[in-house]
Amino acid sequence: MLAIFLFHAALLEGQKPKSLQTGADQIPTVLAKLSGKRVAMMVNQTSVVGKVHLIDSLKSHKVNLQKIFAVEHGFRGNADAGEAVKDGVDAQSGVAIVSLYGKDHKPTAKQMEDVDVVVFDIQDVGVRFFTYISSLHYLMEACAENGKKLIVLDCPNPNGSFVDGPILNKELKSFVGMHPIPIAHGMTIGEYATMVNGEGWLGGGKKCELEIVHLKNWKHSDLYSISIKPSPNLTTDQGIALYPSSCLFEGTVLSIGRGTQNPFELVGHPDLKGKYAFQFTPVSIEGMAKEPVLKNQVCYGLDLRKVAPKNQIDLTYLMELYQAYPNKEKFFNNYFDKLAGTTELKSQIIKGLTEAQIRATWKPGLDAFKVVRKKYLIYR
Repeated sequence: MLAIFLFHAALLEGQKPKSLQTGADQIPTVLAKLSGKRVAMMVNQTSVVGKVHLIDSLKSHKVNLQKIFAVEHGFRGNADAGEAVKDGVDAQSGVAIVSLYGKDHKPTAKQMEDVDVVVFDIQDVGVRFFTYISSLHYLMEACAENGKKLIVLDCPNPNGSFVDGPILNKELKSFVGMHPIPIAHGMTIGEYATMVNGEGWLGGGKKCELEIVHLKNWKHSDLYSISIKPSPNLTTDQGIALYPSSCLFEGTVLSIGRGTQNPFELVGHPDLKGKYAFQFTPVSIEGMAKEPVLKNQVCYGLDLRKVAPKNQIDLTYLMELYQAYPNKEKFFNNYFDKLAGTTELKSQIIKGLTEAQIRATWKPGLDAFKVVRKKYLIYR
């Protein structure tokens, strides 16, 4: 009982249980793999060892850091969703920053010339449209094309206990969905990289020289609280748990709470006044949402801050608000199908199918994916 208490106490404090070690926590192991090598890093604000950024830790051990590849939200995690990230130099470490979230998503051959090995260490949340796994894909492709080794420092998936949602239709492939996987894939970033390699999903069927620094003392059924927000608008454990379901509202005219302190936990629209008592007003917040949807407009809808998230994609809120919204022809926008990964979900909601009926159409694809996924699971 004492061990259970200490585990949950650590979660409440936003800390890792003492027994858990991420890949980045295993510094002696990492240093041995980087000794004498020219190193590039794909990292962001979640890449820490204790309270020290991984870049600073490796610099203190005289690792030859050539550059940082910056992904969505930037190296320090303060760029808005969709905002282009610029090249530059990190003021604290002096390491060059190469943007891979602007005109380019993949490192060029020239950018890989002065590199022997690349390290990936970014906290993922286990969702297809969370773009860090797309950046990982392009990094793996660049390593495969240029004969460079990739080392992934693994980290837990806070949504790693379930697999759910429609499988991506290849015709809807985009940066928010690159592979034939469900919305919630139930894998760590290391397991996922191994699957991308093993299934031949890189360009031309190439394979990347890949090594995973495994987690210690974690399995998929374990709870995990992220102490550093993985992106500017995933600010709480509740928001992260709701994200696989509530992010679908980004494909509608409703606000999902960007411009508040609880994105992905609030959802509403001015036109729902009179149907819902709960209200919130999105405003510009520097470092989170400069121009949020429905900025400075009072929105009425649902407060999900205290609901118990389900261990599955929860369509109930989406279906309820679609029925409540007065102008149904304008409820969905063009982004919805890309997030869903299929054109069917929107059609099913419009037709009035029940959640059970919709979920039944996902089952064949999910069953097939789980067979593929099982080959690459490390933590059982």
